[in-house]
Parts: sequence; C-alpha cells; structure tokens
Amino acid sequence: MRGALNKGLLTLLLAASLALVVTGCASQNAATSAEAYDPLQPVNRVFYKFNDLGDRYLLRPLAVGYQRTLPQPVRTGVHNFFSNLLYPVTIANAFLQGKFRQTGRDGARFLLNSIVGLGGLFDPATRVGLTENDEDFGQTLAVWGVGNGPYLVIPVFGPSTVRNALGDAVDSPLTPFLNITDGKLDWSLGGWVIYQVDRRSRFLDADEQVFEAYDPYIFVRDAYLQNRRYRSLDGNVPEDDSYLDESELDDPEPADAGPDEAGPDDVEGPEPPGE
Repeated sequence: MRGALNKGLLTLLLAASLALVVTGCASQNAATSAEAYDPLQPVNRVFYKFNDLGDRYLLRPLAVGYQRTLPQPVRTGVHNFFSNLLYPVTIANAFLQGKFRQTGRDGARFLLNSIVGLGGLFDPATRVGLTENDEDFGQTLAVWGVGNGPYLVIPVFGPSTVRNALGDAVDSPLTPFLNITDGKLDWSLGGWVIYQVDRRSRFLDADEQVFEAYDPYIFVRDAYLQNRRYRSLDGNVPEDDSYLDESELDDPEPADAGPDEAGPDDVEGPEPPGE
C-alpha cells in the first residue's frame, strides 16, 4: 500500500515537472509534423556510436543466442509475459487520451490474460477479440498538442525526443522495472535486461537494412520518427503527409498484433534497442 502511494506521489511530481518543461517544447510544432528537428545532431551522433558499439558487441550477440537457444513457444511466452506486465501503461494513457471505450477493453484484456493466461504467459484475450493496443505518455502528450521538441539519442536507451523522453519518465512508475522501497528508487535490472534481450531479438531481421544504409544514423532517426508519428496518429496518417509513407509501415509494430501470433522473425521496424 505504501509502495503504491509512493508511486502515485512520484507520478504527480513527474507530471508537475513535465508541465514546466513542456512549455519550452510546445512552441516547436513537431506534434503535427514528422520533419526531423535535430539541432543536437553532433552530440546525438556521439551517443549513437556509443549505443551502436554496445549493441554490436553485447546486446545483439545476447539476442542472437537467445533466439537460437530457446524454442519459439518459450520466447512467445516471455514476450507475452512482458507485454502483459507493461500493459497498465497502455490502459492509463488510453484513458488520458479520452479513449474510454478502448480503456475498458484494454482493462478487460489485462485481467483476462493475467488470470486465465497465467500471468500473461498466454494470450487468450486476443482469441476473444480483445486485441493489443500500444499507448504511452509520449503519445498522450502528442494528443494534447505538445510538440516533439528536438530529436535525442539517449545513452543506453536509444532514440527519443524531448517529448517522448519526458513521457517515458512519467510512465516509469507503472513499469515493473522500477521499484520504490522505503522511499528509495530501485531498478529491477535483471527483468529489464531480459526484456531488452527479448525485444532486441525481434529486430534482428532489420539489422541488414541498418548496416547497409548510407548513413545509419539518419536511417534510424527517420525510421524512429516515422514510427512514432504513425503510432501517435493511430495509423491515420494524412494522405498528403510527404514525410511518412504508409506503404513503408504496413506493420510498424508487430507487437500490436496478438503476441501468440508474433514470432521472433517479425520485424517491428528498424528501431535500435532501448527506446
């Protein structure tokens, strides 16, 4: 009970801080424009190289070993488990975006998978028509009209924007990787590592596109911004949107499909680990 209260207080503090910072981002009208706003590119490129080295020599080998060692049913169960564990983030943000019908369906999905699906290892909800959605506070801010702000590459966590980084901070108390004990914040490192390895294994088929790109930094940046714009608009991208070609994002987030049907070879888009 005390931990839940502390998490609630932390969320309120983060939201209050956000209100002060967001005013500086709102003037940058990237909420409705996917144009890359990258004034910090020199610094971002340094962090991109740092993250790329960590991915090539640590995370990617772990993901390859994970995919080769564990049978697909086990990997599907791991993916389902983490998807369900993180689903309260989607439920809360669907409500904040005014998607009340979706909020009810998402809540029902979470309860069904948590109880009947043995803590989320299985996905009976998809079989009865309660499909998976994907919402976060970055998308909520976009719905509220807050601009993207500058594009960022965050060490370890990867590509983001000012808006999405702040959104992740607000979402973090609802994630299973953040524990609050006696008023202290502790990260569940083991769970976070397993989640990232599983997540990275789902991007392996996209590696060749990144490796062969003329400028991998630009390729990853543009793919990330396109993907985020697509998600913020719930796929309803204007036909005259010159930056985002929907034909390139027929299935930008395979995780949105039923997790039982999503395999390790499904590609979510050329997005590096740690969003």
